[in-house]
Amino acid sequence: MTDSQSAALEIHEITFDAQDPHALADFWAALLEREIRPGDMPQDDSVLVVPTPGQPGLLFLRVPEGKTAKNRIHFDLWPTSTGRDEQIARATALGAMVLDDRRQPNGKGWAVFADPEGNEFCIGRSAAERERT
Repeated sequence: MTDSQSAALEIHEITFDAQDPHALADFWAALLEREIRPGDMPQDDSVLVVPTPGQPGLLFLRVPEGKTAKNRIHFDLWPTSTGRDEQIARATALGAMVLDDRRQPNGKGWAVFADPEGNEFCIGRSAAERERT
């Protein structure tokens, strides 16, 4: 996944518990514009959103219980080729729920979301938007 030969360890995958691994993988694959591992099927107990250069894969594992508490870790996503507000609208259209909109009138800020199974993540400003303010 990485070009580093000197690192003792690298993050290969980030693993999520999920009641419906394929549906949650579909959401994250669409949001991150990635693919699901060829051959992963809706009935499978594990589904992988494949890694991209420099970024780990996302592995979704079927568990019987639902999410019961706030995440202790979450993703902060920054747009690369569009703006924050476009990605906020896209995430909502894909099925994410806005938990807290922290955008400010001066253009700063971010939005906090829950994915379809309640895992929190944030979408902030792109590099170009951060340079402007």
